[in-house]
Amino acid sequence: ENLGKEIAAGRKTYLELAGAISRERTKAAARLGQEIGKELPGLGMPGGRFEVTLTELAKGELSAHGLERVEYQVSANPGQPLKPLTKVASGGELSRISLALQVVTARVGRIPTLIFDEVDVGIGGGVAEIVGNQLRTLGGARQVLCITHLAQVAAQGHHHLQVTKETAGNTTITHIGPLNGGERVHEIARMLGGVEITRQTLELAAEMLSRVAGQADVPA
Repeated sequence: ENLGKEIAAGRKTYLELAGAISRERTKAAARLGQEIGKELPGLGMPGGRFEVTLTELAKGELSAHGLERVEYQVSANPGQPLKPLTKVASGGELSRISLALQVVTARVGRIPTLIFDEVDVGIGGGVAEIVGNQLRTLGGARQVLCITHLAQVAAQGHHHLQVTKETAGNTTITHIGPLNGGERVHEIARMLGGVEITRQTLELAAEMLSRVAGQADVPA
């Protein structure tokens, strides 16, 4: 009988707390969806939509996370219906949506290190520079590791590490090492110009790095 009373009291407390969470979660879901939606056009997804869908659990079902399931839904292109993020987004889109999430939630997030693998897939030009700016902004609040093949993104880094492969016989060895000032310029120029690096390409690379270095970092 005592156990029955404790269970009933515990269930009542759970439902009260879960109800409070549901109310706050509903407001936060709408706000998060709007904020992420504002970021998508600048990240090369014009017309993209993002929503946080809350689905109530079956009657009588309880969860350690509350009374509903949370799912991110996205429409990456105009005219497409919203579908679960994991089913419709490409690798590059997933990276950019993840970047938007991190930028929007940076002030409340506690993850110390973020890793982005080729977040620039399928973008270029001005969009790439915006993505680089977003990554640099995140770097003001936490450590950001970004693998990229775009000069516009790489130029925004505070530090650069170059990854190279060396094959000797049947063995392949991967090297990684930091780049100094002159090496950074040369590597950015290589990303811009390809095999043949001209004086103009080197000057452009130096200008890109200089312009970024002259910007005041804004904490995320």
